[in-house]
Amino acid sequence: MTHRPTGEPLRPVRPHPADAAHDGRPPEPADIDPAVLTALLHRHGWQRRGGAAGRYDRWTPPGPGTGTSLLVPAGRAFPDSEDLLTEALQALSRSATPSAREILLALAVPGDEIHWWRDIPAGPGGATAWTAEEQLRSAARRTLLAAALATRARAGFHGARHRRQAAAALDTVLVGPAAGGRRLTAFAPVTTGRSLAVRLHHALYATREAIDYRRATGGMDAFDTAVTAGVSHELTEALVALVRGTEGARIAVAWAPAAGVPEGCAAAEPVEFSPGDLPVLLEAGLRYQRAEPSMTVRITGTVVRMHRSGHRGEGTVRLRVLAGAEVGHVRIALGEEDYRVAGHAHLVGLPVRVRGRLESRGGFRRLTDVGELAPVQVDEAERDRLMKALQANAETAAFFGEACGPDCED
Repeated sequence: MTHRPTGEPLRPVRPHPADAAHDGRPPEPADIDPAVLTALLHRHGWQRRGGAAGRYDRWTPPGPGTGTSLLVPAGRAFPDSEDLLTEALQALSRSATPSAREILLALAVPGDEIHWWRDIPAGPGGATAWTAEEQLRSAARRTLLAAALATRARAGFHGARHRRQAAAALDTVLVGPAAGGRRLTAFAPVTTGRSLAVRLHHALYATREAIDYRRATGGMDAFDTAVTAGVSHELTEALVALVRGTEGARIAVAWAPAAGVPEGCAAAEPVEFSPGDLPVLLEAGLRYQRAEPSMTVRITGTVVRMHRSGHRGEGTVRLRVLAGAEVGHVRIALGEEDYRVAGHAHLVGLPVRVRGRLESRGGFRRLTDVGELAPVQVDEAERDRLMKALQANAETAAFFGEACGPDCED
């Protein structure tokens, strides 16, 4: 067993989203609209328990015996409204009610809330499986990633296309705890994440309608038209992961009270999916994957990995794509001459340009029918930058393939 040296600093721990949003302090009362706070309390199940009509309302959290209550002013016209808001925010910051932290986060970073629920059969004593939280978080992230992909392009099967940009779009989304693997909430800031929330809202309802149409008529046509709403292979697979092993699952998008409901959307009920939907979702996912066509592209990229079984003959190279396709890397099988050209370009730090068909069967990670491979001339500054990037990549130490066989993938 090894131990951390006593003098070594501890690794930084990522703070809870609510703490990261406002440094662990409640939002400033001057920045809070009482109407927004009231809407958030109502959304999270808090109960109005009287108060002074027209001046303030008393709110208590859901569940018995919480011992917490808030006085929320009806507006800012009264002299004590600032004091009441200050006390309400302090009470929320000290409350043990899980929704209190979510309300504080929604106040600190105005955003749309995305909720997932999974109805998991309870085990002995109401316990859940060790992996329940991990499964919920994984399915939720895949759901958001599918929505982010749909904001980049409408396609039945995205594969590796746009994946880097879509993953980067999730960096601003904040996620709360997934206690027991039954419930999870994400916060998409209005300024950076509203398009993602809107696309997810439309895609979920289109998926639900397509499933119902399949059951009523036996046809899958509704899934074809649902692509325009953002439905894809990636979304159906995410929903399968969410529902599998449960008695049912729900997803809801709740719009930020301060920003209002976006055009074309509605304040609707959660979209529900059941285990009985799994065969249709799986069928739709396969349909999308098979229907998406390959495409002819002209890619510019740097050679980051090479492999062939002998000193001569054809081989396989992997390119980091710089331009020509919305993918991070592609794998290409080359004849002996093209393989030699790619190797020389790699050694002198030049990218190559190549024409071919980006194959959907490999998730848009393979280029076939390759031709016109040639080095691309760049200026000295760009060439030095590329050389430094390649030298910093540990993979290039064995670019002829000793460390990477022909089956290496992203």
